Amino acid sequence: MKLFVAGLSYKTAPVEVREQLAITPSKLGCYGCRLKICGDLDEVVLLSTCNRVEIYGTTPRMTGRIDALFRLLTQSTRDFRPLVYVREDADALRHLFSVASGLDSMVIGETEITGQVKHAYETAQTARLTGGVLNRSFQKAMQTVKEIRSSTGIGRGATSVGSVAVELAEKIFRGSLAEKTVIIIGAGKMGEACVRHLAKKGAKSILVSNRSYDRAVALAGEFNGQAVRFDDCLAAMAGADIVVSSTGCPQTILHRPDIEKLMHARKNRPLFLIDIAVPRDIDAEVQQLDNVYLYNIDNLETIVRENVKSREKELAVCHEIIERKVAALLPKLNLQKERLYDLGVQSQPGWVPDGAAVCRS
Repeated sequence: MKLFVAGLSYKTAPVEVREQLAITPSKLGCYGCRLKICGDLDEVVLLSTCNRVEIYGTTPRMTGRIDALFRLLTQSTRDFRPLVYVREDADALRHLFSVASGLDSMVIGETEITGQVKHAYETAQTARLTGGVLNRSFQKAMQTVKEIRSSTGIGRGATSVGSVAVELAEKIFRGSLAEKTVIIIGAGKMGEACVRHLAKKGAKSILVSNRSYDRAVALAGEFNGQAVRFDDCLAAMAGADIVVSSTGCPQTILHRPDIEKLMHARKNRPLFLIDIAVPRDIDAEVQQLDNVYLYNIDNLETIVRENVKSREKELAVCHEIIERKVAALLPKLNLQKERLYDLGVQSQPGWVPDGAAVCRS
């Protein structure tokens, strides 16, 4: 039996590919069931974030199956193999521990990924998609994160994708946001990070728009900003210098015709759009319009690379901790896999995990 991870990330696939595979948190269990049943896996955890989609699993047979697993997520015929990385056994553990610790993130040391990994595991566990191998692996991953956070400074002052978006805004306006009006669309974690950093940078006016107006009011109120109803978002953009969009909408929310009308109302004054959502919020065609400048999440990587150099010493210590944890866990997992093999523990024919009925729809 093999422990494996197969995935694609910002390192291997552009955002236009990642968004095709993006799974909302509420549907991770459903798609995990689909992978387990149709992909013939013994155990599975599905992780989906703005920067990666990864399948962690155990199976007695790996050869020639990875592309089929990713096609199950999209129900398409696209060949994902050139973009997908595969790690097995010890390498799979190293990768999991690195991802959970924020070491493989676009923003090194970011903490949001730890919660996303934990949620992915707990969702799979609740749906009875995990067993002895993945339970041990993910529990050890959380213990490793705790040791890395307490023993190193990798997370100290770590920035989020939202804060890097604000750095990009600073670069656009050559260091000063003091006289600028910024509208944030989406008041989730990334949107909140944007607002916090904009306030620190002294942005003159911060507008917050969200589908839940109460949430927009609460977030804007913390920073002397102004809440905007979601339906009024486009009108509010007429007075903005920069727009940062980070909703969790599965479809595009700002289309080219919308921005064309907006630019007419602005008398063609330059508009800067930063789309850090996956799937993307803003139609890529808007960048063909005069005086419209669109940046997506992949455009942030240049800024991020500049920040990595200052963390290289801490990274070395983190990887030493991971190596020690992997070396301790691997013999236990090998024993666990041998026991399962001897017992013939496999998914029973006809057995349907919780939530599988939903997956058939």
